[in-house]
Amino acid sequence: MAGLLCLAMLASVSGCGTSNTVEKPEQKENPDSQETVSVQQQIDSCLEDMTLEEKVAQLFIIQPEAILDVGTAVAAGDATREAINQNPVGGFIYFGDNLQSKEQTQEMLKNVQTYSMERTGFPAFLSVDEEGGTVARVAGTGNFDIPKIGDMADIGAAGDVDAAKQVGEDIGSYLAELGFNLDFAPVADVLSNPENTVVRDRSFGNDPEMVSDMAIAVSDGLEEKGILSTYKHFPGHGATSADTHKGYAYTDKTLEELEACELIPFQRCIADGAKIIMAAHISAPNVTGDDTPTSLSKTMVTDILREKMGYTGLVVTDAMNMGAITEEYTSAEAAVKALQAGVDIVLMPENYQQAYQGVLDAVADGTLTEERINESVTRILTVKLDMQ
Repeated sequence: MAGLLCLAMLASVSGCGTSNTVEKPEQKENPDSQETVSVQQQIDSCLEDMTLEEKVAQLFIIQPEAILDVGTAVAAGDATREAINQNPVGGFIYFGDNLQSKEQTQEMLKNVQTYSMERTGFPAFLSVDEEGGTVARVAGTGNFDIPKIGDMADIGAAGDVDAAKQVGEDIGSYLAELGFNLDFAPVADVLSNPENTVVRDRSFGNDPEMVSDMAIAVSDGLEEKGILSTYKHFPGHGATSADTHKGYAYTDKTLEELEACELIPFQRCIADGAKIIMAAHISAPNVTGDDTPTSLSKTMVTDILREKMGYTGLVVTDAMNMGAITEEYTSAEAAVKALQAGVDIVLMPENYQQAYQGVLDAVADGTLTEERINESVTRILTVKLDMQ
């Protein structure tokens, strides 16, 4: 467990311990400051000591059931500790069936975080889809005494940015109280296709500037409560009519057309300091020249999002167990292609062990380099150092 020793050393320097929180390093305006250099040196030292297996595990956010021999995980004890010791993954995502009560959820997440900190020295991403409205894994259970939040479409129609900020604060408050630290929200999709049903009620509307204002406000509210936000679904699911949960979905827009509408919220959130953007499984054949999903497309993720739009933060895939991926790719193929595209975190592969081994095999045969793995792990550890 070379990574355990390395990350424990880094945790000590950064104020980490076996608690659920990591002290946020002091930020300096000068990017060349001693503090910035020191953090990078710490991460570089850590990467040198981590095994390849530990690095690759950090690239995945999975459901707990992916490494536990249970139908539905509702607690975290010795079996979870051992599973995390064997699979020190970057994080976990939880759904309604995992969340039975306030006390049960708090205890489960506290234990998972403790085990992850013991194993790696860094917090795990403890994540959930909690947008409000129809996509609310916590609120939707009816098991929690929390504010009822309506559809984002209604908030967008009202044009009230303060209300959007309040949504972020309300959701952030109860997620933080339960022990989560990452929310896959807000939706930054512009509803440019009136036939779209996937994000119709989840989108703030068809005006890209208004959607930008609303999404940034929700993100600000979440992050003020200590919850990392995720802008989704790049390059914009509102331009499609099909559902990537079920299979192939695409937009026929050109890059210039996307830049005039769907990409505006993502460009705005990048300027606002976005830490995480989710890449959708939608295809953009008039941009890429083929049917490759955005989440697996180097053109979309590296050439456009990173290089053209200037994004330097984390890119996470949409759930990789969705039909748009599973109907065309094995778990191993999809994970490798996502990393080749420039993605940092693979979310919910259909088969985690196959995806994990597929990445290791790709490094062994030269399809991926360890330097490429290091790029993503560096981004992941940078965010984890900055978590409160």
